[in-house]
Amino acid sequence: MGSTELPPFSLTEAVSRWQFAPVVTAFTVLFAGLYLWGAVRVARRHPARPWPVLRTAAFLGGLLVVVLATQSGIGTYDDTLFWVHMIQHLMLIMIAPPLLVAGQPVTLLLHASRNPLHTWVKRVVRSRPVAWLTWPAFGVMAYAATIVGTHLTGFMNLVESNPAVHDGEHVLYLVVGYLYFLPLIGREPIRWKVSYPLRLFLLFIAMPVDAFTGVVLGSASSDPFAPTVPRSWGPSALDDVHMGGAVMWIGGAAIMFVMIMITFFAWSRETRPSGGMGWLESARRANLAEKISAGTVPARVPGSGAAASIDDDEHLAAYNAYLARLNGPGNPGNAGQGSSAHPGA
Repeated sequence: MGSTELPPFSLTEAVSRWQFAPVVTAFTVLFAGLYLWGAVRVARRHPARPWPVLRTAAFLGGLLVVVLATQSGIGTYDDTLFWVHMIQHLMLIMIAPPLLVAGQPVTLLLHASRNPLHTWVKRVVRSRPVAWLTWPAFGVMAYAATIVGTHLTGFMNLVESNPAVHDGEHVLYLVVGYLYFLPLIGREPIRWKVSYPLRLFLLFIAMPVDAFTGVVLGSASSDPFAPTVPRSWGPSALDDVHMGGAVMWIGGAAIMFVMIMITFFAWSRETRPSGGMGWLESARRANLAEKISAGTVPARVPGSGAAASIDDDEHLAAYNAYLARLNGPGNPGNAGQGSSAHPGA
């Protein structure tokens, strides 16, 4: 990174002070080019169903986060300030991977390719090694081991003293983050189909890992971080480590909370093949079916002629009207309750 002392870190420096990383640039340009080629190819082959623009934006956004984390001021100061180093880590393992997953690059490749490449990709995706790598439990264990192992051991100083290991750490974060988020928020044709409650649980249990790592760093009594670029400004070495712990704890929890909320929202909006019901509507109809089977609600709504089919929207409307009549002023059971009627279900 050089031995010349950098000026004090600021937002201006973070935006304006860039460093060129040819390997990162080459790979991001390559992946972006291949992805756009696939999107254009799908649009030409299926004009009525082009590749969604939002998926393309998500994937390119993930590549942009990688570039910002490694080549902007964040990458320039990652050897000088530990808390900036931690921001870089969060960008590489918790922000870029979900965006890349949302871009569904494997699905795009399957749609854009022809044999023999198409067949080969399907065989790889369905192979046993890929099944193990995309196993949700493996992703969680790899995530926890990576967060703890690269921050609470002597590996940090090895990273700072060896540029090749440092670059390898960046790749490790991207790969582990991708494997962790793939079965939880992705829609790729992998073996594992994880239920939404389990997705929420597996996202939630990663938060204590970030919190534990942040608390250990935030309460450290000595500086475990040996920056390779000297500085005569900013926080003390120990305060810098404490700030890095806060970034991991608070920043990691905040990002994971956003992922949990996005997953929960997707669950609430989920549509099913039969009837296009979200889970809230499914719960409502399941409750109605239970009442019908228990005899609480008649199998045929009086006066409506509607059969008691929970998949029949007309029956649901008649059921609501039936409840309104039960709660109306003309019902003997409501004598003395006044003229106001409660709305139907």
